[in-house]
Amino acid sequence: MNILYPKKTFSILILLSVLFLTHPDILTAQSLIQSGPMAGYSAMREVGLWIQTKSEADVMIKYWNIKEPQKKFSTSSFKTEKNKANTAKLIIENLEPGQIYNYEVYVNNKKESFNYELKFQTQKLWQWREDPPEFSFVAGSCFYVNEEIYDRPGKPYGSDYQIVESIYKSKPDFMLWLGDNYYLREVDWDSWSGILYRITHTRSLPELQPLLGSVHHYAIWDDHDFGPNNSDRGYWNKTKTLEAFKLFWVNPSFGIDEGEGITTFFEWADVDFFLMDDRFFRAPNNLNDENKPMLGDKQIQWLIDNLVSSQAPFKIIAIGGQVLNPVTGRGIETYELFRKEKNRLLELIDKNKIEGVIFLSGDRHHSEVSKLERENSYPLYDITISSLTAGVSQGSNEENPFRIGQSIDQHNFARITIRGPRKNRELECNFYDVNGDFISGIKINENDLKYKTEGK
Repeated sequence: MNILYPKKTFSILILLSVLFLTHPDILTAQSLIQSGPMAGYSAMREVGLWIQTKSEADVMIKYWNIKEPQKKFSTSSFKTEKNKANTAKLIIENLEPGQIYNYEVYVNNKKESFNYELKFQTQKLWQWREDPPEFSFVAGSCFYVNEEIYDRPGKPYGSDYQIVESIYKSKPDFMLWLGDNYYLREVDWDSWSGILYRITHTRSLPELQPLLGSVHHYAIWDDHDFGPNNSDRGYWNKTKTLEAFKLFWVNPSFGIDEGEGITTFFEWADVDFFLMDDRFFRAPNNLNDENKPMLGDKQIQWLIDNLVSSQAPFKIIAIGGQVLNPVTGRGIETYELFRKEKNRLLELIDKNKIEGVIFLSGDRHHSEVSKLERENSYPLYDITISSLTAGVSQGSNEENPFRIGQSIDQHNFARITIRGPRKNRELECNFYDVNGDFISGIKINENDLKYKTEGK
């Protein structure tokens, strides 16, 4: 059959064909980005960025201080590789403290277009000069993105993806992912390609991209991004899930002395963050051994050494599972399953008079604040933040004796703000629903987390 085109249409077709043959990037460059870019850790002189391409490609970043947009700098080009999920980490060095930068992404030497702002920031040099700056961060856990063909049959487990848009609109300085940041399934966790496939699927959620591109991100893991449900040190493929974690997150480091696991540390303004690994060294929950570890001796020693040395008004310990809640049973994984090690950790904190400790945890598919009153000491708080998009559990049906306030039995996130002058800093933690509407909150002053001196 002969098809007759009007002369004008035919001319346009010829022009498009010539353009595609001579400049194929016109139609293909944008499609090379799979997910990201994402801002990772932030220091005073350095920032880590991340991006994933759909196939092997050369990636480069151009960036500039928003005060001097005409003065652009470039990173070296990085070639992504298929066996590393086509991910790239680009470290921006020799930056100025306390500045905001915009950036552009180039794939195969062609600039990519985004309908949202790409930016990162360096931390402020405030020490010996002024009071520490106010900052805010968002925390959450349990982020499930559906994929019907491979998910379990029945009602979809993930929902309310608009929550990441609400987080983006809240304009935090960074986000702290508290574990189960993606869910490995039976079809995923037994192979390298399966692991990379599942993480890529989650990271590529369209609603997530603006948040990745302009807010800094730090992460720990829990069982579902470590391996199977309730998995532990015996999981045979844990070195591969660790390798994948390192490919997809840009934490300052991974493991004590760059050893096994994901343990790391960072500071933001005057607050210290200790990111713990509750899986890599964890004994099986059902192991009949009262001395069984969850964190392990090396990790606890590292934590105590750094807590003792810390001068931070708030020392935030991020850990995948709840620390203070003593409830167990029915598949509930709290630190109480490792009671002897748990008590040892709390005793070491008390013995060394370590002030300002707050635990942040995830895992439980509901949010709550636990408060443990201690004789001759300040109260310990465990702020549990869950779930972002995964199925919700009814924490209100659980008798946590240390819970203060309500159990939040819906998808939610927490926005935590640190403000106030030095020696009188205040932490305000507010919980929000998927639309960014306020649910409840709590305020803690640094002076409420100190040991009382005699006569006062």
